[in-house]
Amino acid sequence: MARQAVVVVLLVIALRLPFLNQAIQGDDFYYLKGAEHAQIDPLHPNHARFIVQGEMVDMRGHPHPPLNSWFLGALLAVTHDEREPVYHMAYLLWSIAAALGMLALARRFVPERALPATLLFVVTLPFIVNGTSLEADLPLLGCWMLATALFVAAVDRRSVPFAAGAFIAGALAGLAAYQAVALTPILAVYVWVHRREWIAGWVAVLGPPAAIGAYQLFERVSSGAVPAAVLAGYMQSYGLQEAAHKANSAAALVGHTGWILFPAMSLAAFRRIPRLAWIVPIVTGLAAAFADPNPLFWVSAAIGGLVLTFCATRFRTFLGAWVLLFFAAALVIFFAGAARYLLPISAPIAILAAQQLRPRWLFAGAAANAAIALGLAVVSYQHWAGYRDFARSIQGETQSHRTWVNGEWGLRHYLEADGALPLERGRAPRDGDIVVSTAYANPVQARVAPIATREITSAIPLRIVALGAKSGYSSIAFGLRPFDISLAPMDIVRAEAVSQRKPVLSKVTMGTPEALDHIVSGVYNTDRWMGERAVLALKRPPGAARVSAVLFIPEASPARTFTLSANGVVLERQTFPGPGKYTISAPAPAGDETTITISADRTFTAPPDTRALSALLLEVGLE
Repeated sequence: MARQAVVVVLLVIALRLPFLNQAIQGDDFYYLKGAEHAQIDPLHPNHARFIVQGEMVDMRGHPHPPLNSWFLGALLAVTHDEREPVYHMAYLLWSIAAALGMLALARRFVPERALPATLLFVVTLPFIVNGTSLEADLPLLGCWMLATALFVAAVDRRSVPFAAGAFIAGALAGLAAYQAVALTPILAVYVWVHRREWIAGWVAVLGPPAAIGAYQLFERVSSGAVPAAVLAGYMQSYGLQEAAHKANSAAALVGHTGWILFPAMSLAAFRRIPRLAWIVPIVTGLAAAFADPNPLFWVSAAIGGLVLTFCATRFRTFLGAWVLLFFAAALVIFFAGAARYLLPISAPIAILAAQQLRPRWLFAGAAANAAIALGLAVVSYQHWAGYRDFARSIQGETQSHRTWVNGEWGLRHYLEADGALPLERGRAPRDGDIVVSTAYANPVQARVAPIATREITSAIPLRIVALGAKSGYSSIAFGLRPFDISLAPMDIVRAEAVSQRKPVLSKVTMGTPEALDHIVSGVYNTDRWMGERAVLALKRPPGAARVSAVLFIPEASPARTFTLSANGVVLERQTFPGPGKYTISAPAPAGDETTITISADRTFTAPPDTRALSALLLEVGLE
């Protein structure tokens, strides 16, 4: 055991060392916000508030409890700065804990092939790719695997100390992610099958729900809000649990299941199912082909269906129940369909494969999976490093001008470190400001002049996120495939200087190039939608008598009452009976220039569009 443990630890370190300087990526940025808040409020790191996609949000509604923010907060307290290599070195602890937990379980369930089974586990795509992030996935996996290994040992040995250790590790998993609650029924299967009369075992399975419940109660008592309720509110606001969204997430999760192991190896390992059961992977593949005819997706989905069917035939065993119970929970809980969500079932699937195949096939499958996983990890490294390099290349500009970030992820992290500000929805930058945007962001509602542009790409034809690619590796917002084969750029980043002009028109039509010179905030000129409040600047012509705005209220909009103001003074308020085209007008104020504001009483969102919208603003003018 000791020799195998050393081999596993060295293997994990070897996989992580090339990526220690990985740039801040994905949701790392938000966890770092929690870590920063922990420096002033250590008990409530998730009380941080920040802008996400232009809107202010409360981190109490984040889909993860505070364990990861606490861990990052402790690192920040020691280092006093966010240093990528140091942080990634610290996160090695979670990877090693997960790998050693896997080794212990493999020695229990497949003792002759424990090492190749563990090798399969550590070369899965999300373990290699997402193991280089600072998100909560590795802390959850590390705690989950330790809890499971300790619990199995506790039941086998009837050991109360091991059971206590499993309870603590499970509680930590619950503080890392809400999906840890699925660990309770999974462990309950094991104690039911092997030692159902042992009370300590039944108590030990309750670690995750006990921790989650305690966290909710603590927050309710100390801050007056229940985090789960805040999270539910955000999910409803953004439509994340709508049926179509959940169906796409489920489809992507099935496809990711087909890539937990190399598909050819899964086919070899799990093909021994009843003949009638083959209808499941066949139907799964056909349904996937209807959603996306690309072979990468429907073949992955068919293999994923085969893996799940094989586990269903072994539902009465601990490993089969582990896979199916967690996958069922994933269908209910998750909405983005990301590959990393399935990390907790990579262990039982690897062990089941090791029970079916000879070691040489296990090593061959591991090598094939490692090649794909490392290729994706390198592409991911290049993607996030591209943001860091771009931010550094324009430091001279950003440190001498007010700079806005029109984007998220690592780009925002590095620009904010240089003093940039997040661009709030509806805000129009001023003359001389710099706006840095990604290709994934909404266009800037202002006239701009390019300063610098960078295409972030890779010569490796694998993509996790890319323009025009259909990879659902990180989110179904980009596609359904487990990853994509493409040479498309991952992103195009632009730094642009705002060059507004004094208003020269007394009447503007939205959607025209001239309108950009007159929009102050709150209007999306590309599609003419306005938010809760639209602000425009107009030139007052001689003899102007009235100011008017032409609106169109669509069927989907709940807005009915609109207020027209000029230079901060309310001129007119009208309530309209329902959808349709309307004009609101009032006497024009005096002055050479007039700032016109149109406000709506209510807004709505139309997922996946996250903008708060009220009506279409067609025309504004002084006559």
